[in-house]
Amino acid sequence: MNVAIIGASGYTGLELIKLLLTHPKFTITYIANSTGDINVQDLHPCLKDVLNIEVSKANANDVAAKADLAFLALPHKTSMSFAKELLALDVKVVDLSADYRLELDTYEEHYCAHEDKDNIPNSVYGLPEYYKEEISSAKLVANPGCYPTASLLALLPFVDYIEEGTQVFIDAKSGISGAGKKLTELAHFANLNENMMAYNPFKHRHMPEIEEKIKLVKNKEFQINFVPQLIPVTRGMLISVYATLKDEVNVEEILEETYKNNEFVRVRKSAVDIKSTAGTNFCDVFVARNKKALFINSSIDNLLRGASSQAVVNANLMCGFEENEGIPKLAYVP
Repeated sequence: MNVAIIGASGYTGLELIKLLLTHPKFTITYIANSTGDINVQDLHPCLKDVLNIEVSKANANDVAAKADLAFLALPHKTSMSFAKELLALDVKVVDLSADYRLELDTYEEHYCAHEDKDNIPNSVYGLPEYYKEEISSAKLVANPGCYPTASLLALLPFVDYIEEGTQVFIDAKSGISGAGKKLTELAHFANLNENMMAYNPFKHRHMPEIEEKIKLVKNKEFQINFVPQLIPVTRGMLISVYATLKDEVNVEEILEETYKNNEFVRVRKSAVDIKSTAGTNFCDVFVARNKKALFINSSIDNLLRGASSQAVVNANLMCGFEENEGIPKLAYVP
């Protein structure tokens, strides 16, 4: 099947190229960014003598002429206008931005006015462990971001067992690649090296996304206190969730039972680390309790399970392929 990558300049665009180059069913037939007029080998020197294709200036009609499915690795707001055009041309879309992840009111409260309201009800949230059947028949999948993916996979198995009215705290640590390629003071080497910092505590846009999906999947409402932090690594994400249980239940058994048939969630017997999931689509999860105090620990590769490899899993499901086709499992260790 022919596929297009729109937004090839960033980290997630590069990861999509790398994944799709070795995919047994997908063939890259179109790559685009906002300007075009460059070979992909010049855009990403690591692809020299690996892929020789011209990067085009993004055009929906050209995509429709060359591809059956498009990955949109674009910023929010930019993505919705392009997705709307592609869907009208009968091209399937996996959108890596936030534009279709949220209900309309929540999106407009935390992002901007939405320009494609008609397609929001038709989008499917691309967390395969909880939406696999819906993804399989979707034309538009809203690929979750890294923070919600790691947080929801950790928290959702225990929502029914958490004391209502209590608060849930999520401490989320991410590598700097999650901030994208844009040069900022926060991402400056001298500021981040041998350093660590929280940013947007209780105000990050992914907090309402986590709350909304808990309500939609489990029909329960919790106040999520979400604090993201940057750590001085390139890729990787470590999530620590703290909550209070109703009863002293067997949390290990609950976690094992929840994910026993899910290939890309690995239940661990000890606290997780980011190195074991770097370079893979796995989410590693560990759980422990002290009487009614609950601790859940998860890790993912923010660029892969938090973006590009999860997008390819969603594309596999949309196109009737096996979920694991072309999906990386070997970690970047050491």
